[in-house]
Amino acid sequence: MAIARTYALDFGTSNTVLARWNQETSAAETVSLPGLSHQLLSNPPSIPSLLYVDSAASESVIAGQAVRDRGLDIASDSRFFQGFKRGIGTSIQGFLPTLDGRSVTFEDLGRWFLQKVVAGLPAESCEELVLTVPVDSYEAYRYWLEAVVQPLAVNRVRLIDEPTAAALGYGLAPDGPILVVDFGGGTLDLSLVQLSAAKQSRSVGMLLFWKGQQEASKQRPNLARVLAKAGDAVGGSDLDNWILDHFHKTQGLPRSPLTQRLCERLKIALSDVDTASEALFDDETLATYDLTLARPQFNEILEQRGFFATLEALVTQVLGQAQQQGIDTADIETVLLVGGGAKIPALQDWLRQRFGDTVLCGDRPLEAIAHGALQIANVDLKDFLYHGYGLRYWNRRQNRHDWHPLIPRGQPYPMDKPIELVLGASLEQQPAIELVLGELGASTTTTEIFFDGDRLVTRAIQSDQGSVKPLGDGLKAPLDPPGAPGADRVRFEFYVDEARQLRVSAEDLLTNRRLLDDKVLLELQ
Repeated sequence: MAIARTYALDFGTSNTVLARWNQETSAAETVSLPGLSHQLLSNPPSIPSLLYVDSAASESVIAGQAVRDRGLDIASDSRFFQGFKRGIGTSIQGFLPTLDGRSVTFEDLGRWFLQKVVAGLPAESCEELVLTVPVDSYEAYRYWLEAVVQPLAVNRVRLIDEPTAAALGYGLAPDGPILVVDFGGGTLDLSLVQLSAAKQSRSVGMLLFWKGQQEASKQRPNLARVLAKAGDAVGGSDLDNWILDHFHKTQGLPRSPLTQRLCERLKIALSDVDTASEALFDDETLATYDLTLARPQFNEILEQRGFFATLEALVTQVLGQAQQQGIDTADIETVLLVGGGAKIPALQDWLRQRFGDTVLCGDRPLEAIAHGALQIANVDLKDFLYHGYGLRYWNRRQNRHDWHPLIPRGQPYPMDKPIELVLGASLEQQPAIELVLGELGASTTTTEIFFDGDRLVTRAIQSDQGSVKPLGDGLKAPLDPPGAPGADRVRFEFYVDEARQLRVSAEDLLTNRRLLDDKVLLELQ
């Protein structure tokens, strides 16, 4: 077989999937790495997202299936970690241990895990690596990824949203809008995407890192446009804990890694049978537990924990964004299910009831994202901004600073044309016009991540109003001669390019002098 040059890595909370492009067959294939991957008869090979830290000082770690094979997956061991993806780029309530005189962070754990996976690739075979990113990822997560890939032996690294990659992975023909429901170990992401014939566009996906000189793509057969998206930090591991809490309350089942795995097995089994059972004998207390769970009980647990309410809220967000672009629920003809939780019958039944005759596709829930990510080099991606952005100004009526919307949430990028803004001076002898850019919160719900014993838990927190986060150091356009009130003075042009960078140009209308020329301000979300 010819040496693979392009790999895709779907870094998941519970499992990570690695795929490569087979040049001989012109098809994607899932990769099994010795010592890292496990192979189940009914599933493609995947890498458990597990890590054991031998030495934090020297960054010596054991990753993937090797952790289980060596019996190192003991929750009480401070050197064993799982579910660490959920903590990357977030504010954690709790603590991580100090190992070998070093305070370990979730960013450290994620970096060590990814480095271990990439190091397992055949020598000198990986020229391009495509990484998938959750829809609701924070800017800090992407900045973290950029730092992680810098030292890797890879020439080029690209990013693609996980739901968009899934649509490409199923090889759907260009047609109507497609709703992708990605239910993984740590997140529930919904994305409405449109596949269509190639059009004029300068976007070739998000290029995160490039060691050489960037070249233009010559093959762009498809355009994948993200129409709407929403996500929440609830995943399959939460469902395992909910089942465990149920048996702890009804039968006094102790909480431990072993009992959590038994609950996970019950959850998985209920995708194929109406009733599942597991037995446990506690050799310390000599207690015997008969764990039996039927689908109606499982569905009741999901209802009590607000799973369906969360799902409805996400669908409402996506449909609201879609309606702003003239797309109704009836226009959605296909729903793609990806992730380990895609097989849960309650989820499938809810989607059928919600979308009527919509076709559900989910025969490759674990591989679709990684396989679709491989196509990024041959697909023209047109995405949109997840947040809105505005400029701070003094609201004389309210006697306070307020925010003037500049770039709306849902703005496609790269933009077809820049946004123009003309401003004048507000004071006599004003030396400059200064602008402060802010990210306008699009949701009144925030997610808190904290420790509950040895479990990493997420919780939604309601807020009365959307938040605004000032970005960067601001923008200053000097005025020479100084400005005076009563006349337009500076014309600004704001533009978002294919890399989601906000660029600005400015012209002094009094002197016809160029003050700023396509200056990059920052990267937008």
